[in-house]
Amino acid sequence: MKLLVVGSGGREHALVWKLSQSARVAKIYCAPGNGGIGGIAECIPIASDDVATLRDFAQRIAIDLTVVGPEAPLVAGIVDEFEQVGLRVFGPSGHAAELEGSKIFCKQLLQKYDIPTAPFEVFGETEAAKSYLRRQTVPIVVKADGLAAGKGVFVAGTIEEALEAVDRIMVQKEFGEAGHQIIIEECLTGQEASLMAFVDGREIAPMVPSQDHKRALDNDAGPNTGGMGAYSPVPVVTSEVFDMAVEQILRRTVSAMETEGRTYKGVLYAGLMLTPTGPQVLEYNCRFGDPETQVVLPRLESDIVDVLEACVDGDLASITPDWSDKTALCVVMASGGYPAAYEKGKVIRGLEAAEQLEDVAVFHAGTARRDGHFVTAGGRVLGVTALGDGYGDAIDRAYQAVSLIHFEGAHYRNDIGRKSLP
Repeated sequence: MKLLVVGSGGREHALVWKLSQSARVAKIYCAPGNGGIGGIAECIPIASDDVATLRDFAQRIAIDLTVVGPEAPLVAGIVDEFEQVGLRVFGPSGHAAELEGSKIFCKQLLQKYDIPTAPFEVFGETEAAKSYLRRQTVPIVVKADGLAAGKGVFVAGTIEEALEAVDRIMVQKEFGEAGHQIIIEECLTGQEASLMAFVDGREIAPMVPSQDHKRALDNDAGPNTGGMGAYSPVPVVTSEVFDMAVEQILRRTVSAMETEGRTYKGVLYAGLMLTPTGPQVLEYNCRFGDPETQVVLPRLESDIVDVLEACVDGDLASITPDWSDKTALCVVMASGGYPAAYEKGKVIRGLEAAEQLEDVAVFHAGTARRDGHFVTAGGRVLGVTALGDGYGDAIDRAYQAVSLIHFEGAHYRNDIGRKSLP
């Protein structure tokens, strides 16, 4: 088979890495890819949101299956465009991807079908939102409706912070049209967890749960980021919590989407808050998580191509993915200054030594090749993943690998997975 992976981050490197392990795969292309992906796939210089050019390339090369990484092309309808010309593609349609593309649509669907989530209100006018906020208690959450690259959510500890969030979203237009409307919702408390599932339109095959670390600094301090690390499994996701999330949240959501005429295929990724009354939905994403994919896919023992094709064909009931009992842990190495301004072009050393360690994989998120060297080319640069026999072993292996990798200004958290230890 000839495959095309769309995207350029650590998630896409992990996808290409896992796909390349399938005996069914002869060739993988990645558009646009990155420095590390170029070692196991042919990178094609087409932007991930250039749907028409991607479609034409897939037709010309006769791609057998396309796997879409990022949310923007999915929301833009890449699956519809590919299917209209007879191309097989893994992911939800544009209508189904609105589950991530519009937080308002998502929350209203959850409310309509009695799927656990925080109470909320929708606002399209700045002053109405501010008037409502002045009557609320804190903490409280303010969210831009549309896609904002994971940065459109504000957890306000004071009313002043909440009012500032409204201004940033609706007045200053920090996220463009994504902030045309906002949601203000109750702030749930508990531990967060991520639960992804393969979906074929009706059936689901849940993946193993994971937990990411969004804050930039140790002890969950500093600004929010795209994710500074993750681990799987998650101690607080007991078998009881897992079953509740699968039955009361994931299955009911897939059924609701089918009832609404938005049949959902692909990966359904629930961001959950584990509250005292059970798991509740914080948000849905319509694709593999990042960096969650970097700890979930290393635990998948089945051929991922078989699973993806079963989703496309509506035949997921015929497959039960097998998962390793090992613990996976990923530490993200970022550019100095991230998530604010940072410099690019820093030479990365020590990659080969780290990759030679047993049960370690280094996924490139923001790298490029220059003069025979890998250099930094993004905020999140690398995801260093290790498999281990338990949390302590996985933590030790991952940080041993991290200690071998060097680039100017490198920043990473030192406490990834620590809360999982007894």
